[in-house]
Amino acid sequence: MSSTRPFSPGDRGPEADGASGVSEGGAAVPPESSAGRQVRRLSFDGASGVVPLARDFARQALYAWGWLPATGADQRAAAEDVLLVVSELVTNACLHAEGPDELWIALDNKVIRVEVSDKGNGQPAPRTPHRAGRPGGHGMFIVQRLCLDWGVVRSPGLAGKKVWAELGAPA
Repeated sequence: MSSTRPFSPGDRGPEADGASGVSEGGAAVPPESSAGRQVRRLSFDGASGVVPLARDFARQALYAWGWLPATGADQRAAAEDVLLVVSELVTNACLHAEGPDELWIALDNKVIRVEVSDKGNGQPAPRTPHRAGRPGGHGMFIVQRLCLDWGVVRSPGLAGKKVWAELGAPA
């Protein structure tokens, strides 16, 4: 399912200003947690190789949250889906939005939310019709297929956006 809602049903919405805790220079920010919600952030400021950096950062979060090492096929597939969605969202920011600013990944009960912020004005959408045999253009189609929901958050008066996606934990 795709959406342009600023947040998914039941979500508490975007965090208040000043709650980002983002550090400078492509560094990870210490994890935050509250009432079962665990959050990790990565700033891409001045970083190169942002797609592998984002995947490694997400992989470390999955280890910390017990999704890895996977104990079964379902858990391994769920973790791989998270890493693929992170890669696709960061790659889209690189290709279509002058690069990503920040990766935000949060675990809340059995849902992982991934957000990638950028300064681009474009509107991400799966290509229609999707042509599986052609190279390129599959990123948002993959996100749409793997995720419970996804969307775009824009702040009035500010350039850029956050593209978010939510994935469920294995049963």
